[in-house]
Amino acid sequence: MILLGLAAWALWPRGDTQAGDAAHDLKDSSPRKYTIRVAPGIYMPGTRPQDVGKPLEGLADVAREFEKLYPDTRIDFTDAPVGQREYLITQCTAGQAPDIINVNVGDVWQDVQKGWYLPFDKYLEEPNPFIAKGQAGSVHWWDQFKYQAISRSKTAPDGKVYCVTYDMVETGIFYNKTIFHRLGLHIPRDWSEFLQLQQKLKDAGVIPFLVDSGAVADWGVDLVFNQLYGSVISGMKLKRDATRDLHLSRFFDWDELAYLNQKGFFTRRDPRFVETFRILKAWRQFFEKDMSSTDLTKMFVTQKGAMYWTGSWEVNRLARDAEVGFDWGLFYLPPIPKSYDRFADGHEQCVIGGSGTQFEVTNSAFDDTHDAATSEKLKRTIAFIQYLTIPRNVDRVVNEILCFLPNVVGAEPRPELKPFDTILHREFANTKWLYTFDLRFDEIMRRMLDLYINNGISEDEFMGWMETNVKTACDTIVRRKQINLSKFDAKWNELAPLRARMQELPSAP
Repeated sequence: MILLGLAAWALWPRGDTQAGDAAHDLKDSSPRKYTIRVAPGIYMPGTRPQDVGKPLEGLADVAREFEKLYPDTRIDFTDAPVGQREYLITQCTAGQAPDIINVNVGDVWQDVQKGWYLPFDKYLEEPNPFIAKGQAGSVHWWDQFKYQAISRSKTAPDGKVYCVTYDMVETGIFYNKTIFHRLGLHIPRDWSEFLQLQQKLKDAGVIPFLVDSGAVADWGVDLVFNQLYGSVISGMKLKRDATRDLHLSRFFDWDELAYLNQKGFFTRRDPRFVETFRILKAWRQFFEKDMSSTDLTKMFVTQKGAMYWTGSWEVNRLARDAEVGFDWGLFYLPPIPKSYDRFADGHEQCVIGGSGTQFEVTNSAFDDTHDAATSEKLKRTIAFIQYLTIPRNVDRVVNEILCFLPNVVGAEPRPELKPFDTILHREFANTKWLYTFDLRFDEIMRRMLDLYINNGISEDEFMGWMETNVKTACDTIVRRKQINLSKFDAKWNELAPLRARMQELPSAP
């Protein structure tokens, strides 16, 4: 299972970051006993995210200060492709991955049984040694993290925590206030008004909605799915965990999905599943003609499109780019009312983002002794991450760019990102259809959904592909993880009276 949250490689900017001077070129290169390699993602020193603003310096400055505290340690930054699963597999297998990586924690969960990653649990329960007495984090490192529900929900299915959530990311609909004002338009209250708004924009000769096909397959599917299944979750949810339920009380893990699939859910016999994709196809008429376009930001900046669904990172470009000659605002996807679809109940749209930068420690961090219990290098690796979470350091690193919201008490988000804070306090999605299973499932789903909403295949053909794809993915994960699905039988039977009162549930084959 992968939480995106928004979390997440699925939300990461692609191809916008230009390589600059590497941080280690700016620092003392004298030999040190320990070298900690860090793949920091968007905070890579010397780069200019989205080609705006000055080259980043914050993380390099923090590293220099840390090296003064630990003169035997050197921090090296690398622009390694840790977001590519093939890279992670080869490098972790060989014990050559960076010591600290920034990757969606769901990718880590796929491999926790292999010993490639270090659990943080014992460190999070201990004090952060760099925090003054009486401050958040001085008793338990855990206490430093602002978005507690999201951060603690990163507990893996094996009950351990493999990442430190450094910041938060969320999606939103950026809209051109100037165009809205000219046409007398307002932020929609529900899905019906949302579609009416887009029709008015289309009639006025403006592209109503800019979104890439990957976002529709990822965020679009999950948000519509949440809207249609909201009223029946109580009869389907089979697992409960007090820690994860703070943020994931309605979230289906891969084993639950596999069990429910055997009961007829997520097939052509499941009308809510079919309806999820029908809604997306009906919405497609308001998108840009070519959904494979890689420069939707330019289309929005040049006012060819009135709305743009993207992530909080886009604030960095819109707030700092001199070419943006209009006022823009932000709202979230509105709820789907029952008057629009019989399966919807009108509850507010859920969170699709969440954790942005997620730091994990690989087995390379204790390659000095090959034993986490005795490694001096590992102690310094953990200390560096703890040092990064000092509020003033978080402020210098995260707030140097306008992309993410700090996840540490005492480090406030930039004003331009405040609207995302409200969204992040909502409940998370029911599932992440993309990124929960394997790469094969993801590729098939993306490709076939793109064909379906663009009239390349019929609904029956598409649902046939989806039904087979879901079953194959579920069977594969059960085999690989050696999951005994019979563990859910008792809970399934317990929930039978609830399901008996629900309409149009699928039946088992």
